[in-house]
Amino acid sequence: MDMRDRVTAALKDAMKSKEADRLSTLRLINAAIKDKDIALRGSADEAGGVSNADVLAIMGRMVKQRQESARAYEEGGRLELAEKELSEIKVIEEFLPKQLTEEEAEKAVDDAIAEVGASSIRDMGKVMGVLKGKYTGQMDFGKAGPMVKGRLG
Repeated sequence: MDMRDRVTAALKDAMKSKEADRLSTLRLINAAIKDKDIALRGSADEAGGVSNADVLAIMGRMVKQRQESARAYEEGGRLELAEKELSEIKVIEEFLPKQLTEEEAEKAVDDAIAEVGASSIRDMGKVMGVLKGKYTGQMDFGKAGPMVKGRLG
């Protein structure tokens, strides 16, 4: 079952069980996927539509946005809004693959460096390409970049 079908099925279940907060978050995910569909309409990628990798990337961005918002709300003393953001993160993460631990991420970076035969910082793009191909949705690439840079630089 692809990601879009899983989200749609979860949306229907949330409607049936009248889970308003969950339903709201699932609708946001669905809207983000449809936005990406619309953005792809004029491009060469149109035939396939939004891929599972695209959906994972969309959900990863949604989680990151909500983490930043929750942090800002907590700093501003708006705990009820922070809790709402955190509950949305839980719903989104149900669809994401298990995140790599720090050790697993380091091993993945080392493996990617070995795979492309990277020897200098100029090879960083190749390494990141391999990582994004294999670990989309499982790895925070904002943390992986400095990790790769530290190993190559």
